[in-house]
Amino acid sequence: MKTKVEKRDKRKASIRKRVSGSTERPRLTVFRSLTHIYVQVVDDATQKTLASASTLEKEMKGELGGLKKKAQAEKIGEAIAKKCIAAGIDKVVFDRNGYLYHGRVSALADGARKGGLQF
Repeated sequence: MKTKVEKRDKRKASIRKRVSGSTERPRLTVFRSLTHIYVQVVDDATQKTLASASTLEKEMKGELGGLKKKAQAEKIGEAIAKKCIAAGIDKVVFDRNGYLYHGRVSALADGARKGGLQF
């Protein structure tokens, strides 16, 4: 029987076969732990991280205090959208990193869309 991590790794490999970030449309990738959520915008052509946001950033701590994890994920989505727009990025490819598109991952995507990113 496969473990939860092995199942996620299989989904992740399947997604990464199809999803790749370019200079025009970088890849927005998500990682979630039990308590935090992290997001990066990556240009796979140059292998550079163009923007990132997480629940651990000092400037986000004040905004996120007292919120549930799903609401925190939505705020992080809005924060990454703001950073991307400032960097001149308005279109991205969403990489859910093997996680099911549900809960915090879905909330983060909705927040990024609300912030002005297109995917």
